[in-house]
Order: sequence, then C-alpha cells, then structure tokens
Amino acid sequence: MSQPVKSVVILGGGTAGWITAGTLAARFKRDQAEPVSVTLIESPNVPTIGVGEGTWPTMRNTLKRMGVRETDFIRECNVGFKQGAKFARWSTGAKEDFYYHPLVLPEGFNSHNLAPHWLAGDRSVSFSNTVCPQEALCQRNLAPKTIDTPEYAAIANYAYHLDAGKFSRFLQEHCTENLGVRHILADVSDVRESETGDIAALQTDTAGEVSGDLFIDCSGFRSKLLGEHFGIPFHSCKSVLFIDTALAVQVPYEHENSPMATHTISTAQSAGWIWDIGLQNRRGVGHVYSSAHSDESSAYRELASYLNMSEPQLDELGVRKIPIVPGHREKFWHRNCVAVGLSAGFLEPLESSALVLVEISANMIAEQFPASRTAMDVVARRFNESFLYRWDRIIDFLKLHYVLTKRKDSEFWLDNCDPVSVPDSLKELLTLWRYQPPWHDDFDRAVEVFPAASYQYVLYGMGYETKPRPGGISAPNLEMAAQLFEQKNRGLEKMLRLLQPHRDLINKIRKFGLQKI
Repeated sequence: MSQPVKSVVILGGGTAGWITAGTLAARFKRDQAEPVSVTLIESPNVPTIGVGEGTWPTMRNTLKRMGVRETDFIRECNVGFKQGAKFARWSTGAKEDFYYHPLVLPEGFNSHNLAPHWLAGDRSVSFSNTVCPQEALCQRNLAPKTIDTPEYAAIANYAYHLDAGKFSRFLQEHCTENLGVRHILADVSDVRESETGDIAALQTDTAGEVSGDLFIDCSGFRSKLLGEHFGIPFHSCKSVLFIDTALAVQVPYEHENSPMATHTISTAQSAGWIWDIGLQNRRGVGHVYSSAHSDESSAYRELASYLNMSEPQLDELGVRKIPIVPGHREKFWHRNCVAVGLSAGFLEPLESSALVLVEISANMIAEQFPASRTAMDVVARRFNESFLYRWDRIIDFLKLHYVLTKRKDSEFWLDNCDPVSVPDSLKELLTLWRYQPPWHDDFDRAVEVFPAASYQYVLYGMGYETKPRPGGISAPNLEMAAQLFEQKNRGLEKMLRLLQPHRDLINKIRKFGLQKI
C-alpha cells in the first residue's frame, strides 16, 4: 500500500505561504474527519518583499472559503476596492492617451460578442465605456458596492488593493487561531532526503527536525527547496519582457480624507511604467523599468516627476530598489515538493498576476490533494502541465500591452515592437484577431487567468484594428446588440444613483461594518 499523505510542510510565510496554508487548512478542516496537518516554517530574519498590493476578484472567494470576515480584512489590512486598471500613455504617449481594463465583463459576454458591433459603429466612445459600466464608475471614483451590500457580494465586480505586510500578519493570525496551522519561527539549515529521493524533513536552527509528506516551497526568489535543493532550472523570459528593476515608495495622502482611486493606475514612462495604488492610509507607488534601456538615476527622476516632488523630497520617503528576474521554473512540482509564489517565478506586476497565481496554485493543490505518495506523481504531472500553460499565457498577455504601442520616442518601446521579442503564440493570435475579435474558443482551458474579454479591453483600448466581417452583421444580431447596449446603459444609470465615492464607503465600513452573508 502506498504511503498516505498526512502532513504538509510549507517553507516561507508572506502572502504566498499564508494564502496556501489557509486554503489547504480550511479545505482539510471542512472535508476530512481527520484533517491533514499543516505546518508553516518562517524565518524571523528574512523580510518579505511587501509590494504585492493588487489582487483579482478571485481573492473574494479565497478569503470567504477561509472563513475570513470581509469587514475585518478591510479594517486590518488598509484595504481599498479595485475595479480594474487604467493604462495612461501606453498607446501614443500623449497626455490624453488612456484606456481601462475593467473587471466587469462586457454586457452579455457569456453568449454575445459585442466587439464586432463596436468596431462597426461610432468609436468616439471607448470600447470599455461602450460595453460595460465600470470605466464610468472609475472615472467618477465610485465604490463597487454600498454599505448595505453583504460581505463579498458586488454591485460592480471588484478585487482589492491591500497592504501586503499587514495582509500576511492578518492571515497568520487567522490561520493559527482558527484553522489549526502550526507556525514555526526558525531558519532552515538543511534538507534531509529519504532513500527514494523525496524530501523527508527540514532541519531548523530552533525547532529541530520538521518532517512531512508534502513540502510546499514558498521561500521567495531564493526557491530554497525546488531551486536550490532539487536544482530545477529557471526559465528566463527577459528576451520577451524587458522589465527587471523596481523602485517602490509609500506616499502619504495630502489629507486624511483625500480621494482613493478605485483602480490601479499604470502610467507609461520612457523605459517602463509607474504603478499607483490607493490604500486607506497611503498610496503605493513604484517605477518598474528596463535597466538595458535606462539607468537608476533616470528612473528616479521620472518617479519624482510623476509624484510632483523634488528628488530630495522623494529621498525622505525611503525608496526601495527591488530586482526583478522575469521568468519561472521549468517545472513547479518535483517529487514531493511544489513551489508556489516567487519560488515558482515572477513577472512584472503589470496585471497583478502574482497573487492570483498563488490562489490558483493553492486551490489546485487543495482540490486535487494526493491521498497517497503514488497518486502524487499523477497530480504533479497535471499541475506542471497546467501551470506551464498559464505562465505562457500570462507572458503573452503582458507582452500584448507593449507590442501594440504606437510610441516611437525611446528604444524601449521600439524594441518591444521588434518581432524577435514577440512569442510565436502571441503572433498567431494577433494574426487571427486582424480578421475576427477575440472570443471564448481562442482559449481552451477551464481556468484562464485572462479571459477573451481581457484581450478585447487591451486590444481595442490600444487602438488595434480588426477588419469588419465580410458578410456583415445579421439583423437579429444587430437587434440583440442594441438591447445589450441599452441594458448596459440602464445598469449604469442605476449604479450612478446607488454608489457613493470610494473613500466614503471605506469610512462607513470602518465605522459600521458590512452585513454578514
């Protein structure tokens, strides 16, 4: 009989470690009479990166399944709502150049594709403004729900902006106090293998030897188990995505009740872009750039200019320099070890893919959790196949933002449009989309990080041209589209009556709390 899997050991805390621990422990507690034990080992001497502040709407279900109250999460983690991303100066570089990638799908998207109707109509109104209400909500800085909307429910689809450091501590407390996760503060000095080549135990400096059946590597960029111990090679994608450095800073608001943006703002620069995220008590701002196309002093000047500060003023805020090595491991699950988070890989934070990959990884491990060591090999093969596909699709989607630009003002933008830097898979899709808009059949996996709607928002936000259908659009199709556009307009009118400014809702939640589900 194959050895049963009764214990999980997670190496590393941070958001990756604690999301994984909470997801697994909640699942085991709910489904099993004798839950699998979950132990998390965290070094007291290794600081977390602490700048993963953007999430996807999936985080609502992740927290809900863990039994977290949304009100507590919002209060404790300086949370703001996120309704998508605004991309400024990506297409032409002009001051008025911007588009949105909202989190609300186009009206009727499950059964009807409105892109051909927008392409054939009056394009003076942006694609996202035409097909969904969320750009209008973001432009007015309105919240996605009201104080009477129950926890995790939405009027307009939303995710979160959060303080990564506070979020990790919040999850740690919830996991240890409510889900039975064992927390060990210690440094790992050695990895002991079994006769089969699996990891048998981790030797720590203060807690002795910690044994387990499945080991999850959340040790960050170091990838202590999968990378260092097992030597799984790292696959670089720097030839496709050039960004390799971040300058991050925390910026206080001018006033306690200054408006909070309800979306991520990504503003293109000469050799990269600047993120701007609104939390309750501050903004998280950072300049990511390519060191092959700019130097640190130039990037620093652009960051100071964006913030309307002098460089000495920016110095006072304490700017952190963070290296980025874009890419991922050649596989993610080897023997009885699986990497989640930065230990699996990292790409620039353009579309907040880091945390959603952690969530999807943790969910897949939980849902397909191997009951025995023999079954683990089958699960590992599936996991590796699934995540190699996902990483490739994310790389394609991030490159899409760059390759469509019309900017010619720097080598960075010119090099991004060089066909040599564009993956063949993306070239093929762009050829297809010259003649027909993105649609569901272009993507064949059950869990796509970015669905066809996301590609539509970026393509047509950037001014991509798709040729009209040769046979035109049928009368019934035109009538259905007209009904959907009218439905979207009525929905927007209702939202504008119901919803209040983002900051006002956050203040109410802090004072009164949201309704429990």
